[in-house]
Amino acid sequence: MAPVALVGSIALLFPLIFRASTWACLFCFTTHEERLRLCQLFVGTEGPKLGQCKNALTAAFEGLSDVEINYDERGHLHDAFTQMTLALQEVAAAQGSFKAAFPIAAAKMKKTIQQLKKVQDCIPPCGVQEVSRRFYCWGCFSTVCDLPLDCPVQDLTVKRGDQALFSCVVGFQLPESELTYLWKFAGGGLRTQDVSYFRDVPGAHGYLARIRPVQPTHRGTFSCVILHDQRPLARLYFYLNVTGPPPPGETELQVTFREVTHWTPREAEMIEPWRPSLSELLARPQALTLGNLFLLAAIAALVSASVTVLVW
Repeated sequence: MAPVALVGSIALLFPLIFRASTWACLFCFTTHEERLRLCQLFVGTEGPKLGQCKNALTAAFEGLSDVEINYDERGHLHDAFTQMTLALQEVAAAQGSFKAAFPIAAAKMKKTIQQLKKVQDCIPPCGVQEVSRRFYCWGCFSTVCDLPLDCPVQDLTVKRGDQALFSCVVGFQLPESELTYLWKFAGGGLRTQDVSYFRDVPGAHGYLARIRPVQPTHRGTFSCVILHDQRPLARLYFYLNVTGPPPPGETELQVTFREVTHWTPREAEMIEPWRPSLSELLARPQALTLGNLFLLAAIAALVSASVTVLVW
């Protein structure tokens, strides 16, 4: 019996739910007290005509049940309903009929809604687009585009030594003030959208970032976060691929530098001094020069004289 009773209760609620949606715009922008006071001005505080007035008010605004408006136009629509309520109060004070006044007021309100600034369409593929926020009368709530915060990765190939330019620009309209841009980098040639791999890039500000000259260490993913009042609106990703060999002079310099940095002296006992013999010295290229011949002749004469003196 309990499930049957529950189903019956839900069935009874359906007319109330749909009935409330028929006057949703009126419900969003006027209070219960304002609506009750309006009918009391027309028919008095008590009696069956008070219920008839409420039903007539609901029926008059039935056509505004599924209205959606630009979120920024809520204030204008609220002012329009306030002016409508004041105008109806003047009709009631003049002993007018609510049966004629309510449809006229609803028609004017529908025309006012049609003249409001239209809501902008969502622009894919990403971003929190406040300019496209919509307000729904049937539930008195608003929504933005159901798009991810992260934008797809853009590929950029640059030759080594050239310039890499990143532009943090989106296709939808951004707020005019309180915008900041936060640049991050995931190095090591990593292509990723995982924020845990990124580190802040010091000195990078604004929507443009430039690297000059590009080096192999710059290969990886750069990220730009667009913030409005410290709230992220979009995250853009750029994968930088560095191509091309280094210049020939730079290659030779790098080889020399690598040899110096990786050189280690041998153990002391393994290093042997070079003691060449006279034949090894004479066998060396350009050993028998004119100066060396005079030097050898002088040495030979000195040795001969020394031997003669010793013998004598």
